[in-house]
Amino acid sequence: MNEMSTFAGHSHTRAIVTAMLVALALSGFAPIAHAERADRDKPLNYEADNQTYDDLHQVTILTGHVIVTKGTIIIKADRVEVRQDPQGYQYATGTMQGADLAYFRQKRDGLDEYIDGNAKRIDYDGKQDLTTLTSIATVRRLQGLSTVMDQVHGSVITYDGQNDFYTAKAGKDVAGPGNPTGRVRGMLSPRSGAPQPLAGASATLAPASAIEGMPQQ
Repeated sequence: MNEMSTFAGHSHTRAIVTAMLVALALSGFAPIAHAERADRDKPLNYEADNQTYDDLHQVTILTGHVIVTKGTIIIKADRVEVRQDPQGYQYATGTMQGADLAYFRQKRDGLDEYIDGNAKRIDYDGKQDLTTLTSIATVRRLQGLSTVMDQVHGSVITYDGQNDFYTAKAGKDVAGPGNPTGRVRGMLSPRSGAPQPLAGASATLAPASAIEGMPQQ
């Protein structure tokens, strides 16, 4: 194996390790709580400019300034496709055109906290209470509706509402100045202190010694 192949392999491994560390940090330090338990049993409501409905396949397609709600869940996008399986579980896929990003929010059970995020595509799986944000993804943990406690940026971020667990993956869509390879990046507030809003200049991120070389609407 040549030096370039070895370097590429190490870079890929570091990206995976970084994503795992961010996921474990967000889940491990968060209080033991889950997404709102009653959401999956609530009716799905929506507003849109246009709608088509396929009764045979149980598919509804909504377009134009779409807002979908299901309990505490909110999805906003240009287009949302809603499906329902034979067991009654509902699934929604929201996408955006142009430079804008789709939006997702869900309350955490028993706490005045919310998980929200943005991405080009948002997939909600009602059966598993799983939300996947794809392409230029950001997920935040909010105290109330305004104070950002934790935040992570990545190419693909998955939020498991039942287990209150995140995973994040790196990707070229989140590459930019200071992050040419599109590595996962995040911010964690100290749990022992008061929540700190995001303000001021961005901090300079440096690799940990053990593993050398993230709102809209």
